[in-house]
Amino acid sequence: MSGRRVSALIACGAVLVALTMAGLLFQLEDNLDRFLVVSGLQAAVYVAAVWLAWNSGSSRRLMLGIATLAILMRAPVVLAPPYLSADIYRYVWDGEVEAAGFNPYLHAPDDPKLEALRDHDIYPLVASKQAPTIYPPVAEGLFLLVTRISASVTAMKVAMVFCEIITFILLTRLLALEALPIARVVGYGWHPLPVWEFAGSGHIDAPLIAFCVAALWAARRQRDGLSGLFLAGATLTKLYPTALLPALYRRWDWRLPVAFAVAIVVGYLPFVSAGSGILGFLPGYARQEGFDAGGAGFYLLDLLHHAPALAALDAKIYVLAAIAVLVAVSAAFVFRRHRTSQPYGMAATLVGLFMVFVSPHYPWYFAWLIVFPCFVRSLALLWLTNACLLLYLLTDYVFAASARQLVIQSIIYVPFAALAIVDFWHYRRREAVRS
Repeated sequence: MSGRRVSALIACGAVLVALTMAGLLFQLEDNLDRFLVVSGLQAAVYVAAVWLAWNSGSSRRLMLGIATLAILMRAPVVLAPPYLSADIYRYVWDGEVEAAGFNPYLHAPDDPKLEALRDHDIYPLVASKQAPTIYPPVAEGLFLLVTRISASVTAMKVAMVFCEIITFILLTRLLALEALPIARVVGYGWHPLPVWEFAGSGHIDAPLIAFCVAALWAARRQRDGLSGLFLAGATLTKLYPTALLPALYRRWDWRLPVAFAVAIVVGYLPFVSAGSGILGFLPGYARQEGFDAGGAGFYLLDLLHHAPALAALDAKIYVLAAIAVLVAVSAAFVFRRHRTSQPYGMAATLVGLFMVFVSPHYPWYFAWLIVFPCFVRSLALLWLTNACLLLYLLTDYVFAASARQLVIQSIIYVPFAALAIVDFWHYRRREAVRS
């Protein structure tokens, strides 16, 4: 890598640090519009950095510079109060509930039995006090562990950044395993989304990503049972990483699915006293977000409802069609892939489709997509993981079919679809040249 290219890359990192400080200042001033402008500038500089790093080297000095700038982007944000989301207060609360011997899937924060746990710092900021938790067992275990060290928001944010460090290290190992430039780790380390969602808001998706990268690493080493365990860890943090299963599975190998299934069962065993309420408020949360019979929360379904012939399309039909597409794509991957082929392109395709079909309403759900552009060229995923911050324009908005919701989501997903076509064309062209 030329000295000029290294200098340009480090300059991009320095600009990202400066823009992070500006974005944090606008958060402290409660100015969402200016923050989003800064995040847009961050996205542009970040994409330039990814381009510079794509075919760069793997020197220790360069990696030290990349890691240092990634830490500088996060350090001040960790110490600031959360601005974009208050979910972290529920994390601390759940940890305290578990430490007191209560099942968080049975007891909502406003339960009289938990009155002794209510304080003046955490409890008042806990959302949905009338509802039990929605988080799976590994997430709950992490909440318990962190709050035994310190029942504070800052401690929880530090724990999430520690998970990011694990992700960073695993990505460098995986890039080295694939004989790719390790500098590509800037694709994750300098991405603005994890800075705001993990260092800033402390979202539990940080350990989920670490588990997913560990599952990818184990799959590439053909340690299928271990890959299944890591994927189960991600799924037990939040449920949606199950979508990765077909990309990691090797045809006729039973170890991954068995390890995955056993780990899921074992993970839920400590909470079986909840009985039919083992998922907590998760079903109610799905209805609250519009993922019910009306289907107002699904972007594609909302878009289809604007066509006169499809105005009455039922959400169940949409969900079944989405599942059918995912199953068909998964089957094609499973039966066509070679046992030693790389899983990154397959994984990126599956999770990209899954996220479009579900169309989450909050930016942090898109953060797990960031790892894949470190391995495969994807302008579409780079766009999606940056543009998703526009969803904060709907933060205080109840998700129901509306023009405002449709416009903002279209700004995110229409360019994504166009860029996905470009990515596919590039991939096919490259394959044709190779053959």
